[in-house]
Amino acid sequence: MSYEVGFKPSALREIQKLDEAARKVIIAEIELLADNPRPDGCKKLKGEVDLYRIRILGNYRVVYEIQDHKLIVTVVKVAHRRDVYR
Repeated sequence: MSYEVGFKPSALREIQKLDEAARKVIIAEIELLADNPRPDGCKKLKGEVDLYRIRILGNYRVVYEIQDHKLIVTVVKVAHRRDVYR
């Protein structure tokens, strides 16, 4: 049972702005969400219905939405930890 991973256009733009080394690691971690959308260390965001976040490289956060009934994971935002929740 594998999930389909999609991106909001704004999340794709945020990924493209990152340096190449960080981009490769972040994309690899996002691809793993297809097999396990709730990996160890993921947290559900308070006050949100289906939004979760994972930490990558210590300073980056990936915020994503899980739709279990459709088996879809949608990446909503990718940013440095100081900017991601604004």
